[in-house]
Amino acid sequence: MSKAFLSATLLESAGEHAVPLSGVAANKIAGDLMKAIVKELKKSGRFTLPTFGTFIVRKTKARAAVNPRTQEKIRVKAGKTVRFKASPSLKKAV
Repeated sequence: MSKAFLSATLLESAGEHAVPLSGVAANKIAGDLMKAIVKELKKSGRFTLPTFGTFIVRKTKARAAVNPRTQEKIRVKAGKTVRFKASPSLKKAV
């Protein structure tokens, strides 16, 4: 899913409901929606969309890895990653 996809979906939905919405406004709304999701993930570490799923921030540990091209050992820093768990209704729909 991309920002362009969200914008197009918003624009199409507004057209179906006879709500005036420009492409620029739909793009802004899609961007604001994505920013709000990121802000919530930073704040609480979790974001849930009912009937869709849950995004969860997980910490990763520092580890040793190998460069497959040179076989050189490198150190990967600890960090964070986002995981997604689909809701039962999404799993059933797909």
